[in-house]
Amino acid sequence: MLVLVTYDVSVLTKDGRRRLRNIAKTCVDYGIRVQNSVFECEVDPAQFTVFKNELIEIYNPDEDSLRFYFLGKKGRHKVEHIGAKSTVDPVRDALIL
Repeated sequence: MLVLVTYDVSVLTKDGRRRLRNIAKTCVDYGIRVQNSVFECEVDPAQFTVFKNELIEIYNPDEDSLRFYFLGKKGRHKVEHIGAKSTVDPVRDALIL
């Protein structure tokens, strides 16, 4: 399923900047950054549960927020991109490592 993950992390403190880096690193493990604090993640339900729990362990509920938008199995067909910074579709595009 395609899940859009967004986050807003307070970076007023050193701990906040650390949380921001750690949340971004965790999101990179599960998806592709499409904007600064927005990731498209192609995961199955079990992967999503692990991913979400990892993020919950990092963020501070008093200062930060996490949002998850569930676009489903056919979510890629619901996304329209216009403008700069086109992204790779991991399902459709080949990746060379």
